[in-house]
Amino acid sequence: MRPVDERIMETMRDEGNLTPQAVENFDVCSRSHASVRLSKLNKYGLVDRIAQGLYRLNEHGRAFLDEDLDASELEPAADSE
Repeated sequence: MRPVDERIMETMRDEGNLTPQAVENFDVCSRSHASVRLSKLNKYGLVDRIAQGLYRLNEHGRAFLDEDLDASELEPAADSE
């Protein structure tokens, strides 16, 4: 986890489903960096990819933001390679 990951997920919690371009529009980070980080957050089960380029915060992401889930306990999904 990187500091920007938490900022991306907080923005998703506040604004709803987001694309990498929307993350950039909210001044979190660049579109290209958001794309990489959202893919990684999806790989670790904190956000869901609901359409190509569109992501939503899931219950694990909310638990992480609420400090009910430790990021060190997360493992990448087996089918994400």
